[in-house]
Amino acid sequence: QVQLVESGGGLVQAGGSLRLSCAASGRSFSSYVMGWFRQAPGKEREFVAAINYAGIRTYYADVVKGRFTISRDKAKNTVSLQMNSLKPEDTAVYYCAADPSNGVYIYTLKDRYQHWGQGTQVTVSS
Repeated sequence: QVQLVESGGGLVQAGGSLRLSCAASGRSFSSYVMGWFRQAPGKEREFVAAINYAGIRTYYADVVKGRFTISRDKAKNTVSLQMNSLKPEDTAVYYCAADPSNGVYIYTLKDRYQHWGQGTQVTVSS
């Protein structure tokens, strides 16, 4: 059974940092594009960042560019999101996701991603 499990969320003050991790089990996701999305209360789930299968190509939403960094460890079947200079508006549930249709091209549409974790809460206080 395919499973993605996020960890690392929590409460942090504005300007602080958190590192989210996503562990994949049940199969190898090393050939897939992996992404992070987030959903704040009352809002649609939105794209945050993604990385291609080789870990060479990344793409970020404009609102997190320069503050967040996505990376992956193919040997460990994990993907991480380093979040720096956090803002209250970054508060949301963060989800890890996998796009099994390809490993090269990064798409921001959530419908492309067929495997999802259960989410981890990130709360940034002002």
